[in-house]
Amino acid sequence: MRLAKDLAHSGVASRRAAEELIRAGKVRVDGEVVTDPATDVGEGNRVEADGRIVSPEPREVWAVNKPAGVVSTAREPGRRRAVTELVDSGRRLYPVGRLDADSTGLILLTNDGELANRLMHPRYGVSKTYRVRAARPPAERELEALRRGVRLEDGRTAPARVERRGERELEITIREGRKRQVRRMLEAVGNEVERLTRVRIGRLELGELGRGAARRLSEDEVRALWEDSRPMSEQRKAGGRRGAPRGAGGRR
Repeated sequence: MRLAKDLAHSGVASRRAAEELIRAGKVRVDGEVVTDPATDVGEGNRVEADGRIVSPEPREVWAVNKPAGVVSTAREPGRRRAVTELVDSGRRLYPVGRLDADSTGLILLTNDGELANRLMHPRYGVSKTYRVRAARPPAERELEALRRGVRLEDGRTAPARVERRGERELEITIREGRKRQVRRMLEAVGNEVERLTRVRIGRLELGELGRGAARRLSEDEVRALWEDSRPMSEQRKAGGRRGAPRGAGGRR
């Protein structure tokens, strides 16, 4: 198995973060510093990351309803609380992607780096759904622009699913994960986000999980996330069917 994948499977970090750790010279194999993430390792190799011996640990995936003011990092050097502090687990958990400090809602934490990579990487196109309150009632032309895709400084966005839920309330589903993407999309059409809550990742819904609460996902829910993160080519061959949404609060 490649070294970066081994670290991800062992819960050290996501695949991308593991690659950065290796290139920074913080990983040793049998006592020697290795800087190539593609280095092959097996059960007979002694792997250390940041001075700690790496060994497989049971996989955990948690759903958290992140409150405003909590940051989506494993550790927070400042005064703000880190999202990992909301989960009662002894495992080394990492957030899957990010929500802005002032955004709320569903975020996943896991020690399964491979799953985290699949849920975040654009090639897998995992959908994320947000409830948005706009600063002013959006015009229909603004919604149509969002549906077609808008031009941002880092390129045009893919088409989004946009539904009006009230005078200023929208539900927006995207399959990308750019930094502050939904906020920038609204700004691109001349509006602003006043409030943003993520309510669904793939088929996993926030449901009735209380603000600041967390719960460990069941095996069925984790299996559904793996299905949702199949490569887009496989999804098209399968007809794009992903099953009915499942609530992160235990109810649909």
